[in-house]
Amino acid sequence: MTMRPIRIIGDPVLRTPCEPVTSYDTELRDLVTDLMDTLLGAPGRAGVAAPQIGISAQVFVYDADGERGHLVNPTLELSTETQDDDEGCLSIPGLYFPTPRAMHATAHGFDQHGEPRTITGSGFLARALQHETDHLAGRLYVDTLRGDTRRHALREIRAGRFASPDR
Repeated sequence: MTMRPIRIIGDPVLRTPCEPVTSYDTELRDLVTDLMDTLLGAPGRAGVAAPQIGISAQVFVYDADGERGHLVNPTLELSTETQDDDEGCLSIPGLYFPTPRAMHATAHGFDQHGEPRTITGSGFLARALQHETDHLAGRLYVDTLRGDTRRHALREIRAGRFASPDR
């Protein structure tokens, strides 16, 4: 089992759009294994994206609402219906804020062998798919916050008021 350390806000890899995966090889399968080990290596995790472990590749793993898997080079289709529940991030540990997301999401992409995959979810799974796909574009959940919530989140981040990650 290779549980990799999670990169924390301030690390440039978290703000850099990832490269699309072009080779479905042993290196990609090893990355998916490391991501899944990192996801399952500590309780309460819903997803881990490649940049969170320092790799610029469009790959993430998820474990939400009884669904577990991975997706390579994802694209999203989102509903117009929204949800506004608390959201957090392993890369900004200990901080949670109400975050607007689509209520339903369909993610299209590929598995680690290059086979097409489609994942459809509502509620928490839809939120996880959006959150992890955002990581691949260099976005963090705090980027979606608005108004007083955004100001409060940024103030907490600048002050370093988040807990040390559970590695």
